[in-house]
Amino acid sequence: MFEYGCQVMRENLRRRFPHLDEVAIEQQLHQWLRTRPGAEHGDGEGRIGTWPRSRP
Repeated sequence: MFEYGCQVMRENLRRRFPHLDEVAIEQQLHQWLRTRPGAEHGDGEGRIGTWPRSRP
């Protein structure tokens, strides 16, 4: 499912930025994966934590 989503986003980026080469499209895809709306802090539900976890 993840790979399919990446393929769809690549095609979307190619349509939005037809002047970009494949390297630039991949860079745009990686940027989108890091900052996409709704997952700014990752895909997990719950509170944002630190790693490694610290114990009180």
